[in-house]
Amino acid sequence: MNPSILNTEIQEFINEHLHADVSKLLLKGTPFDGVETKDIIEQIEAKKRCEKKLPTWFNTKNIYYPNKLNIEQTSSEITANYKSNLIDGDSIIDLTGGFGVDGYYFSKHFKTTVHCEINHKLSEIVKHNYTQLHVQHISTQNMDGMAYLETSNKTFDWIYIDPSRRHDSKGKVFFLNDCLPNIPEHIDLLFKHSKNIMIKTSPLLDFSVGINELKHVKTIHVVAINNEVKELLWILERGYSEEISIETVNIKKDKNAHFNFLLEEEKSTPSNYDKPLTYLYEPNAAILKAGGFHSISKQLNVFKLHQHSHLYTSEQLVDFPGRCFKIEKLLPFNKKTLKKEAITKANITTRNFPETVQQIRKKFNIKDGGNLYLFFTTDVDGNKTVIICTKAY
Repeated sequence: MNPSILNTEIQEFINEHLHADVSKLLLKGTPFDGVETKDIIEQIEAKKRCEKKLPTWFNTKNIYYPNKLNIEQTSSEITANYKSNLIDGDSIIDLTGGFGVDGYYFSKHFKTTVHCEINHKLSEIVKHNYTQLHVQHISTQNMDGMAYLETSNKTFDWIYIDPSRRHDSKGKVFFLNDCLPNIPEHIDLLFKHSKNIMIKTSPLLDFSVGINELKHVKTIHVVAINNEVKELLWILERGYSEEISIETVNIKKDKNAHFNFLLEEEKSTPSNYDKPLTYLYEPNAAILKAGGFHSISKQLNVFKLHQHSHLYTSEQLVDFPGRCFKIEKLLPFNKKTLKKEAITKANITTRNFPETVQQIRKKFNIKDGGNLYLFFTTDVDGNKTVIICTKAY
């Protein structure tokens, strides 16, 4: 960490060149002594990535930024705020602190927060930034989180851990026992220091794999932003052996859509099936990841179109966690019938259908966009069908 980066004239230069061509800037160089051009470029690139992802940092003066990879790997403020609202207590330790975004939000709900980061430069940066952000009661520790626990007698209300999914020899990994630190290998140590553990993992981690690798899983949160799943949060409670609950959220600007169910109940709950009625529903990405396909049919009293289609229908409009459509027309899937509709522009979705959206657009010469929504799918009788819709709300 070079303190000269924080000089007023350099900070002004960084802000003035956030949208500049950095390759040209690198060739041209910068007029400042004591700071290399590449270090200023690094600040520009990292800060630019924070404008939407970390607006609190972006809008705070004299924030020092790490390299852009650290910014890419950190939680967004939206997800950090969400997870911090799930838990509270007197004390929490973040074993893989990184850029400190999660720790910042945890500190709003805990009396004391410990931030562990093995990288000396990053730990130093976080400590400086917390001062700029006027954060209190956070202790920054420049050491490996697991090593901290191994040498400590302290216990915490919560332990939070976001294991690195970059392996020296295997590249990008998703199994927990391939991540660093290896949580399954250290699970007993973790439970020695806390009754409650929150683990952040990639959305690609399969539920059954994670459950088999871990102990005492109580809840799995599936967190999506604007219909894109960003992370899974695993809540572990020492000694817990009851049913695992799945809680999904799709965070949007206007409102958050929640849907919860019990994992075992989902496996034993049958869906009700029917042909398309008046309204059509498509679950949001968090529910599709969670696999609550039978539970949503039962809880919301909607009918599934087919076992593998993951589309739903009802006669009366319901408040559904996903996209909702008014069905205008049903067509059997064949070239002659669809050509008669003379549709030149529409939004196309395929569910449980043999052809891709690109193939359909090319075959029927349909451009993207407009107010019509075409769903190419398979109905309860196994027939390929086209559902022509408009947005319900």
